[in-house]
Amino acid sequence: MIDVYSWPTPNGHKVHIMLEECGFRLGRDWQVHPINIGQGDQFQPRFLEISPNNKIPALVDPIGPDGRPISLFESGAILLYLAAKTGKFLPRSDRAKFKTLEWLMFQMGGVGPMLGQAHHFRIYAPDKIDYAVDRYTNEAKRLYGVMDKQLTSHKFIAGNQYTVADIAIFPWVNSWEKQGIDWADYPRLKAWFDAVAARPAVQRGLAVLAGARKPLTDDKARQALFGSSQYQKR
Repeated sequence: MIDVYSWPTPNGHKVHIMLEECGFRLGRDWQVHPINIGQGDQFQPRFLEISPNNKIPALVDPIGPDGRPISLFESGAILLYLAAKTGKFLPRSDRAKFKTLEWLMFQMGGVGPMLGQAHHFRIYAPDKIDYAVDRYTNEAKRLYGVMDKQLTSHKFIAGNQYTVADIAIFPWVNSWEKQGIDWADYPRLKAWFDAVAARPAVQRGLAVLAGARKPLTDDKARQALFGSSQYQKR
């Protein structure tokens, strides 16, 4: 049984989806341990042992590459680990593999951080700062444009195969409304989005912990997510 320490955020959903796509089933092959980031669970010493950056998700596999337990943090690293463990969703040829890794890094370095900032300043920031809202909304639109153009000549993000790049990107664009996006501007990306959203494993992954996350309304949650707690040395 693989242990996953997670919460229903885009980065958490990446791992939930990947596990289900790889043929692991929740309750049979893996179990989820909720890390309520609004209550500060991510700062607990036990979680920090496996995720020293105090971010979800983290994974513990009792049967690692050498037959011994292995723990991993960072969602991109976890996706690559599961791809290696199962031989799925990462092409074997060097050329196709590196093109896939290129787009996975695009998600890790661009889509995730920039759309995350768009979420923050559009929805969560206590003060609406027009400069920040405009900056990150425009960057979100630019990134959507990059992906839409890529899909002009490819069925999926990294080529004509469904890969870890698609699995990594999908949960972030699943929140398109919060990013100020109009799908009419990105028809190819919208078609890709609909195709990925229809996959049964994606639907199962998105359902994991879906009822646990509540709207951010109290000061304790804001402090845990955005306040000084984030910056304490541990």
